[in-house]
Amino acid sequence: MSSHSLSSLVLNLGGELIGPGDVMISGLAPLESATAQDISFLSNPKYQQQLSVSQAGCVIVSPAMAADGARRGPCIVTPNPYLYFARLTQLWRQLKARPTGIEPLVHPSAVVHPEACIAATARIGPLCVIEAGARVGEHTVLKSRVTVGEDCQIGDRCIVHSGVVIGADGFGFAPDGARWEKIEQLGAVRIGNDVEIGANTCIDRGALQDTVIEDGVKLDNLIQIGHNVRIGAHTAMAGCVGVAGSATIGSGCTVGGGAIILGHLSLASGVHVSAATVVSKSIHKPGQYTGIFPLDENANWERNAASLKQLHSLRDRIKTLEKEKKP
Repeated sequence: MSSHSLSSLVLNLGGELIGPGDVMISGLAPLESATAQDISFLSNPKYQQQLSVSQAGCVIVSPAMAADGARRGPCIVTPNPYLYFARLTQLWRQLKARPTGIEPLVHPSAVVHPEACIAATARIGPLCVIEAGARVGEHTVLKSRVTVGEDCQIGDRCIVHSGVVIGADGFGFAPDGARWEKIEQLGAVRIGNDVEIGANTCIDRGALQDTVIEDGVKLDNLIQIGHNVRIGAHTAMAGCVGVAGSATIGSGCTVGGGAIILGHLSLASGVHVSAATVVSKSIHKPGQYTGIFPLDENANWERNAASLKQLHSLRDRIKTLEKEKKP
């Protein structure tokens, strides 16, 4: 296992090193489990107690925690320890990268339609399917079993993890008496640059216009994006989020795991939706929004739920009383 000195890490990533630069680091680890060969980080002051007892060879800390970090041992001081740690993981991946040898950029088991356009620097993993008219940009990586449907586009420097389906038909059916008539999905999916899509996420093609994922969007695993959805630049969504058709989400938003955004709604830029929230109306102002009924013992929950059903009539009674009290 190779090791790297603290001085070499700082040379690559910056930051102020307090302590000897010749300390060798061979791994990255959380504060509580790090050993003398590991580097860790502290970004939240509430974990300060873990810092004091950590066995890490070095800890990345903020200026406010520099004194505590130095008392413990070697530390790297930087304004944003979490961001520094993210960049450290990228550097570590580069340092630990396996030699690719003559591995083909398009795996032999991948199925690529002759009318698809794959950039020369893109990497297409095992068992991928790239259909007619699809485009995959420069330095984009498709892991195994990714499907890119007809005429769908993926930009540059994207990472698409295993099992992702881009461009399946959106869920569109017109009622015809007791049966359903399929609405053909005639749009596609357009994905910008620097987008990452987690495993088994599905992004449906548009019915008429394209489904659009703008630059820098980050989607976790098992997310469903319905047809004609538009997601603004640098928005991030955690696992199991569902976005129904024709919703428009602004830039710089975050959506917590398991949240649901109903169709045809709009979310302004800078909206942050808590986990498990159901967004049932458009949100026009940036901020944090939560709609979760608190966990409780089932009997208490049922009583509280029954009380909630009476709130509307209770409000009407209060309004009536207020009117009666007016002179």
